[in-house]
Amino acid sequence: MYETTVLAMPPDYEGEVVATLISKRTGSRRAVLYIHGFTDYFFQDHLADHYVGHGIDFYALDLRKYGRSLLPHQTRGLVRSVTEYFPEIDEAVRLIRRDHDELTINAHSTGGLIAPLWADRVRGRGLVQGLVLNSPFFDLNVSRPLRLAADLLKTPLSYVLRPLPLGSSHAYGHSLHRDHGGEWHYDLELKPLGGFPVHATWLAAIRRAQRRLQCGLKVDVPVLVLAAGKGLRVRDFVPEARSADIVLDPEHMARWATSLGPHVTCVRVDGGVHDLVLSAEPVRKQVFAELDRWMATYVGSRPAAGLT
Repeated sequence: MYETTVLAMPPDYEGEVVATLISKRTGSRRAVLYIHGFTDYFFQDHLADHYVGHGIDFYALDLRKYGRSLLPHQTRGLVRSVTEYFPEIDEAVRLIRRDHDELTINAHSTGGLIAPLWADRVRGRGLVQGLVLNSPFFDLNVSRPLRLAADLLKTPLSYVLRPLPLGSSHAYGHSLHRDHGGEWHYDLELKPLGGFPVHATWLAAIRRAQRRLQCGLKVDVPVLVLAAGKGLRVRDFVPEARSADIVLDPEHMARWATSLGPHVTCVRVDGGVHDLVLSAEPVRKQVFAELDRWMATYVGSRPAAGLT
């Protein structure tokens, strides 16, 4: 059974802001905090059950303007800087650390960009003992002309609150959702098949964050970067979409992994999709095995039961 805590944040340029902390606890002194990606929210119950089954309390954060935290007046996913997420991560970590001696952050995609920037900011404070980054958004997976255009986004252009004319693709959603032949059920209002509109404001914020990461961070805890074995660029669904990352380029993840800090492990998982824990069952078993092995080796003074 999950517990839900609404975290009231200071208002921003659109008004009232909240984040939502979801938890499933066993009374352990070890904990993990999950942070989702773009066009996303926490729905991966099997990920929570995996951690809880290994004696680790599970928490997930629906960031502002996503999932359970989206308010009627807000633009989905809109931020002017990824640092806007830091207050809710700070508060979630404060609440978790009241009852736990050890915390690992497990972050996916855009969450995998935000989390190391946050960890770099709080280094030396002992708030977190490890980072697990599942297909982190370290770079844009677009053509060179679009990349150059994204890098030209500057104020005031980047504050125009209109979606960019990039179109949308349902391929990833069709590869996942049960209604379209996939394995997973989730709320299509909160995670639409075609994704959220991309605003210039958001894209400029992401590019600033990516450039900051690519210049080098000094995250002072062990980091595990998990990426699919191959990437694939498609607009329409093809069967191969169920065995490749069709959202981001895994080569970018491998390239920039060493920019995070001095202690990084990078693992490529053949047959994995963008959210690796939503891959086909044999593949996600490998993902969990790699995760368990890494946590047993690098996080905490002793492994939890079953982490061997």
